[in-house]
Amino acid sequence: MTDRLDDELDDVLEGAMRDAAITMETVGGRTLRVATWRLDQPSDHLPILFFNGIGANIEAVAPLAEALTDRGFIMFDMPGVGGSPEPVVPYNTITMAWTTTQLLDKLGVGKVDVMGVSWGGAMAQHFALQHPRRTRRLILAATSAGMLMIPGSPASLSKMIDPRRYIDAAFMEEHFQTLYGGALGKALNKMEHIHRLKPPTPRGYFYQLLAMLGWTSAPALPFMRKKTLIMMGDEDHIVPLANGWFLDKLIPNSEMLVLRGGGHLFLLSHSDECVAAIGRFLDEPDEERLSEAA
Repeated sequence: MTDRLDDELDDVLEGAMRDAAITMETVGGRTLRVATWRLDQPSDHLPILFFNGIGANIEAVAPLAEALTDRGFIMFDMPGVGGSPEPVVPYNTITMAWTTTQLLDKLGVGKVDVMGVSWGGAMAQHFALQHPRRTRRLILAATSAGMLMIPGSPASLSKMIDPRRYIDAAFMEEHFQTLYGGALGKALNKMEHIHRLKPPTPRGYFYQLLAMLGWTSAPALPFMRKKTLIMMGDEDHIVPLANGWFLDKLIPNSEMLVLRGGGHLFLLSHSDECVAAIGRFLDEPDEERLSEAA
């Protein structure tokens, strides 16, 4: 029974990455494992640049990239995470945002719609603030304004920073609901996600934590004019819903979507709802274009 489940999970994982182009790119003095979907196909939409959660490899969010079939998708493993080599020196939001622009240049991509989840939501905010000309719209999922965030439950946060959640599948399964809520409670969905994870190196994980030390977007967000969709789960024990309302109040041109029953992994547990909301938001006409036409 276990072998059959493992085979099913392997098939699911292989299917989610089947259409991805995986390359190793050296940009900004760093080598990154990069996955792109549909960049070589004609599209009326800008590609999505996606920043992943802390310690998470490309495969963890591959189902989302696969589901957004009408647009390109770009994602990479942070240094020391997934298939990207371990970093030699630390980085911060400024240097990593700049490195990302070098990657976009190498891929021949100019402007993008930017999206991030959790830790990656902070990177997405910083990228949009630092490189507004490369950013059209912004989607923030299960994230906060950084240092000024409303903290999650101590039980969840203590498990979140424990690297055993990547190394020890039994530890991850035991504490899955504490970490991510109960919406992924079906055995295959839960084990499918666990099966996708590849542990980061200790240095890679530490440098990701270090990159956000003392960082906050709060003072700058009132000056950001990018149209923003904020997506939050009302059962997220790691980044509570109040953080989304805080972002919504700070960002002038934002809207809020609450995923009912959504934990920290609502992008996977509520995938159909999320894909529909992302498509609707990104397909809305640009107000500036409408005013020019008038």
